[in-house]
Order: sequence, then structure tokens, then C-alpha cells
Amino acid sequence: MASASASKKRKRDNGDDAKVSFTLSDQPKSQVGPVVANFPAIQPSKSTTFKCYQTSKKAIASADGDEDSPTLIAGETDAVDFFSSEETQRASSGSRYFVAVHNKRTGVTTIRQAPLHILTHQVKALKTLKPSEVSVLQRLEARAALGESFGTKKAKLAIKAQARNKVDVSAMDAVADHLQESIQRNTQALPSKEEAQATANSTRLIPAYNADAETPSEIYPLHNIIPEAEWKALSTAAISDASTSKERTAFLPYQRSSWVNQHLNLVCASPSPSKTHIKILMYISAMMSFRVLTFRAFDKSTIHEKLAAIPSIVVDGLLSRFTETARGLDTVSGSTSQTETMLLTHMFALCLRVDDYATDTTLISSDLSQKVATVNTLFKSLGCKINKLTVTELKRLGLPDSAGEIKRAVLSTPLEFPKPRSRRRT
Repeated sequence: MASASASKKRKRDNGDDAKVSFTLSDQPKSQVGPVVANFPAIQPSKSTTFKCYQTSKKAIASADGDEDSPTLIAGETDAVDFFSSEETQRASSGSRYFVAVHNKRTGVTTIRQAPLHILTHQVKALKTLKPSEVSVLQRLEARAALGESFGTKKAKLAIKAQARNKVDVSAMDAVADHLQESIQRNTQALPSKEEAQATANSTRLIPAYNADAETPSEIYPLHNIIPEAEWKALSTAAISDASTSKERTAFLPYQRSSWVNQHLNLVCASPSPSKTHIKILMYISAMMSFRVLTFRAFDKSTIHEKLAAIPSIVVDGLLSRFTETARGLDTVSGSTSQTETMLLTHMFALCLRVDDYATDTTLISSDLSQKVATVNTLFKSLGCKINKLTVTELKRLGLPDSAGEIKRAVLSTPLEFPKPRSRRRT
């Protein structure tokens, strides 16, 4: 009997299994369907109705390649509003929920994905109430009260020390006017912003400049660098009459400058060499030679002997502007860091004029045995910017496209000097 009943049960189970089948819902996900709602706080009554809305947010791609349109659940009672919270999206990540509906007539169980919604609530009577503003003093008092009640021994000592050091503002009312008058009296001697800027500009170790210049050539006038008397004393006849590069170089005061030699050859190779550029190159060469000779303390007569090829008025001008005479020794002079900087900035201003205000600083650095960064800093002090030339600038200067890869010191208007760096607080 037992075996017979077991056999009948197995047959009934097999027959039921044959009638049951599962299928996925063919409704598009964009169509609103069943949802799973979770009420972590207040449970609404069963008679409360809810509506499902599609939000205007962008659809989110699901794992199966379809797009899920974000939905929102909302409902209300006489006293409370219920709606989907911001936790809904985070709660749904990493898991998915499904709802299955079984049709007894057909024996088909339809499965459809159901989004999860975490619902929050808001009391209607509290919507119009605004939270009271809390002042900074109230926050400090509340913090001190918590520290006194639950803080450590060290925290309590700190609270007491802060209370002892608290300044009574009301006690300062009697002396406020006196302090204000004292501050005004002591700050009267301070310079204005314009005066401070004028003082800073006057102490720059650069040639005299025109801050209102409209073109680069007007920023550093030629005779602000080379006095007119010295300019007239320079003669270009010997260099102009020379037929070879070697002969021209022999007439220069400083013959080891690749920058000067290259520019002199370029100037003299033109059908009508510019006497102005030849004079400027001669003066730059004289400044380079003068810099080498005045590296240490020297006698003025020795400098005149070494620079015999240069007019004496030029040598005297260089001595007066770019050296300092030792106290008590009228014939002995020396170069300082300030005078050397002045000499270099005057020299670089002349280089800019020859290069049409776009100078390659690498070759000059090599001639002066200086780091490129040091030379670039001096060019920046003149108001130059170190960058690569644009296509338009290359065409203006007549340079090939390959020259665009080289950074140059470019002087342009309006004139802007580098701003002092602000120190970072550590």
C-alpha cells in the first residue's frame, strides 16, 4: 500500500511540472510596471494610494543592454507625504528585484523586473516652518557644553583656557576711537599704491623705459642705452670696408662671441648693410669685453689700455655707469652684482633691438657662460615673455618653420613687468 501511494504522488508531481512554464515579460522597460517599495520609517495604511512617475533624468543603461527609465513613487495621506528618497539609486546598485505573476489558467508564470524604491516621508504641517538660524556664538556655546559633559580631561582644560582668554568686546568701546586715531596717525606716512609702484619701477636694474610705449621699439629708446655722444664716437668704416668675416671680426673688441659674429655677418651680407645695427653690435661687443675685464678690482688706466680699439668716451661711459669706485681710491674701480646686472640688461635691450624684439637666449647664454634660466630671468625683468613664436611672428621675422620649436625672449606692448611671487604658507 505504501509503495502504491508513493507512485501515485510521483505521477501527480510529474504532471504538475509539465503544466508549469516560465517566461519573461515582453513589455518594454519604458512602460511603468510593478515596483518594490520599502518603508524604513513610517508604514502607511493599506488604503494609501501611490502613483509611479517617470522622471526627466537621462535613462540608465542596465546590465542586459536595455535602458531603464528612472521612476519616482509618491503618495500621500491627510498628514504625511511619501516619496522616493535619494537612497533609492544607491540601494538598487549591485542587485535587482523581480516580480512573478502566475496564470492558473495557462500555467504560465511571467517574470518582470521591478525597481526598488526606498520611501521617505515629510509631515505636511512642518513644510511651512523654517529652521531657526543658529549664530556662531550659539554653536560655540553648544560645543563647549558638549565638551564639558562628554569631553576628555584635556578637552575640558582647553575649554576653560579658551574661556579665560575670551576678550570682552564691550570693554573696548571706550578705547575704540583712540585706537582708530592712533592707526590713522601712524599710517599717514605709508606710501600709496601708486607711489609704491613708482618706487619699485625706479629701482629696477634695467635701462630707462617708456611705460606708455605703443610699439616695442619705443619701450627702450636707443639713446637711453647708448648716450648720444658715445653713439657719435663709434665708427663703422673699418668693418664696412672689410671683405671677409675674419677681417670684420678682427675689428671687434670681443671676438669670441658667436652671437655677435653671426649677426654681424648677416648684417654685412645684405645689399645695404645697416650702420645702426653695426654700431649696436660693436657696442655689445665692447660691453662683453668690458664685463670680462671688470670681473675683479682693476685700475682705470688698465681698462683704457685693454680697450684701446674703443673710443675713450665709450670706455669712460661704461666705467661711470657699470662700476663702483672704491672709497678713497679714485683710480681703482670694481664691479658688483648690481652693476653687472645693469650691464647685462642694457646689453640684452640692445640684443632685442637687433633681433627685432625676439631673441634666442641660448647662444647668448653660451657666450656669457651663464645658465639659460639666469639669462631668461634677466630678459623677463625687461618685460619679455619666454615662449615659442607663432606662425605669424615667424613670417614677420623671416624665419623658417623649424625656428618655431625654439623658445625666444619676446618683447611686446603694453609693457608688463613680472609680478613678485607670493610665498606659500607652510
